[in-house]
Amino acid sequence: MIKKFIHNIPTVTYLRERVSSLLLRSILRHLFPVITDKALIRMGPAGDGGYLIPDDLDHLRACFSPGVNTISDFELECAEREMEVFMVDGSVEAPPIKNPLFNFRKIYIGEKSTDQCISMDDWIQESIGDDEGDLILQMDIEGHEYKSLNGMSEKNLQRFRIIVIEFHGLNYLLNYKIHTFKRLLKNHTCVHIHPNNCEPARKVGRLMIPNLMEFTFLRNDRVKSWAFRTNFPHELDVDNTDNETLVLPQNWHAEK
Repeated sequence: MIKKFIHNIPTVTYLRERVSSLLLRSILRHLFPVITDKALIRMGPAGDGGYLIPDDLDHLRACFSPGVNTISDFELECAEREMEVFMVDGSVEAPPIKNPLFNFRKIYIGEKSTDQCISMDDWIQESIGDDEGDLILQMDIEGHEYKSLNGMSEKNLQRFRIIVIEFHGLNYLLNYKIHTFKRLLKNHTCVHIHPNNCEPARKVGRLMIPNLMEFTFLRNDRVKSWAFRTNFPHELDVDNTDNETLVLPQNWHAEK
């Protein structure tokens, strides 16, 4: 098992330019992507909506995918691997692709269940209950990912073998955002980061911080061997937009 001393990360009220590089580095170093015994593959389209995940998909019970919008290629590939797929998005009437394994609800994901939102815990319980089997999470919900994940139980977080999330607003790391990463790193290891090139990275102190990045995590019990990745971008990475390619800044990964 990979041991990371994430509980030593300082509690931060608000990270702006005035925060020291030392404090920022103490957080970022726990997110350095690693190479494991599971090679990365690409699922989804070549561009926005496609993600790199570890080739460890056998016997996954289901895919949970909040945030559908107009692209469902990733979810379709999960269905083609015989996973049941659960999707929610209050902004669309239905997924753009139909498949008998798709289950869609027109509602948003939130920290707690309300008339307009459903919490992750309630969604999982209503969808599969306590059925055994690992899950995969693919989440892109425009900044609501932090509180939605913070509202999920530890038990349900551990049910996800693979977690793929596009994190937003990384230029401003509030305390509750740091808490999200600490929770994820308790039982999962970061195996990939891909900056979204829809906007350039911003300098925060002496560090460069892309505002939007796609993170892939693999549960620690699935990691048999590892080493820090030092080559970026990955050969399977594809830009999200037509803007200039945004390479993961050095301060987000181990040095060669």
